[in-house]
Amino acid sequence: MNPSPPVVETIAECRRLIAGARAEGKSIGFVPTMGALHDGHVRLMEECRSRCGFLVASIFVNPTQFGPTEDYAKYPRTPEEDHSRCSSAGVDLIFEPTVAEMYPRGPVATFVEVPGLSSVLEGRSRPTHFRGVTTVVAKLFHIVQPDRAAFGLKDYQQLAVIRRMVDDLDFPVELLPVETVREPDGLAMSSRNRYLSAEQRRAATVLSRALNRAAEAVAAGERSADRVRQDLARTIESEALARLDYAEVADAQSLEPLAELSPGRGAVALVAARIGPARLIDNRLLPT
Repeated sequence: MNPSPPVVETIAECRRLIAGARAEGKSIGFVPTMGALHDGHVRLMEECRSRCGFLVASIFVNPTQFGPTEDYAKYPRTPEEDHSRCSSAGVDLIFEPTVAEMYPRGPVATFVEVPGLSSVLEGRSRPTHFRGVTTVVAKLFHIVQPDRAAFGLKDYQQLAVIRRMVDDLDFPVELLPVETVREPDGLAMSSRNRYLSAEQRRAATVLSRALNRAAEAVAAGERSADRVRQDLARTIESEALARLDYAEVADAQSLEPLAELSPGRGAVALVAARIGPARLIDNRLLPT
């Protein structure tokens, strides 16, 4: 059993402990989270742990990435379980700041934004979401100054937005994309899965089933992105408990909608739906 990592709430103490690790010649790995950790988060930590000498995980439910009608107040918070998972994954330091520590002057006046990538898909449904994500990630990168940081491909658009921010602002950090971790029935692991009843949980597998159908159609020769979109939407809408938000087929880099799928051009299918109290997202790269 790994020793329990220290849990610090202040930026100053976080920086002090990281500086000590750097003085010992250790590279710094970082996994930013909002807590309610599951095996998907653990996979991020394990991947980062294998690539660094000192691993930092942050646990911070960031209010600036939630809209006024979203689930900030209800977002699951499980600190004791989270600390145990961090320990078992080899985390060396847990940074768990309060909102007052991260935003001591109250409402945020300075934002980091990535126009374009932030306004499609999730950005259409949650207009201020990515502004909050990029701002807090930039702030965390400034505090931790990691050499490497791991992000899950389940949040495909989020990774694309953060990658563009890192490139545009010359953050000296290597981003480590980590494959989506799924339940045995295909459901992508998510902290919001905790909201689902047993019946809703079964219904939620429609997202991964729709994506699998899309990949099979493309592998069989389908080249019309519109037909793939329509099939994605029909499959999800066939589930009575699912309310479709979007079903898109886009360029894997720019996230621009595609008309046709062509060999050599990366494409990704992305879906979002509300099932009961949870809004769930998923994606799959298509075999073009």
